Amino acid sequence: MSKVLRGRVARPWPVVLSEETPHGLLVLRPLRRRDAEQWLALRARNLDWLEEWEATSPQGTPGSAPTFAEYVRLLASQGRSGTALPFGIELDGALVGQLTVSGIAHGSLGSANIGYWIGQHVAGRGLTPVAVAMATDYAFGVVGLHRVEINIRPENGPSLRVVEKLGLREEGLRERYLHIRGEWRDHRSFAVTAEEVPDGLLARARGLWGSAQGAQ
Repeated sequence: MSKVLRGRVARPWPVVLSEETPHGLLVLRPLRRRDAEQWLALRARNLDWLEEWEATSPQGTPGSAPTFAEYVRLLASQGRSGTALPFGIELDGALVGQLTVSGIAHGSLGSANIGYWIGQHVAGRGLTPVAVAMATDYAFGVVGLHRVEINIRPENGPSLRVVEKLGLREEGLRERYLHIRGEWRDHRSFAVTAEEVPDGLLARARGLWGSAQGAQ
């Protein structure tokens, strides 16, 4: 049974969301400083799997990279300020990826973006669509947003399968949208609004279990 909450709350962060899946208990939770060893090992094992799709700075990265503790503090600050919901993805107690609801805007826009990555060793088990659905339902039902979008490079087949399986509506091509590996890259834009999923996006994701299509 899912523990995705519904109903506006005064402080929507920090939060832990969970969902039982055929592959184990999937949990979205804040990263902690004690995750450093697990997180660094996970990133190192999946470097080739991930670096093709990750954003870079067109000016390069001056100075040294932040420590993991500094990175966790930054994510926590974003969560507390309400600008993002930065989750680690955990399967049966092991860290397997990350998902961030970013660019949160309230008021007349009521929108946010979702980005995610997951380790190659757990890809293909239907975990990413469920994680996206859990975060989307929380953004709609608790944070009070109206629209969530996901932007994906046209070459990124695994990520495209996630939004296709969830039935997100495609809104078009964003040319030279994001800087990745030295170039401005085009992205396909997908979105869903709260009205399109009155029963929640997670209801769609649960329908994927046992499907021959599977999911990332």
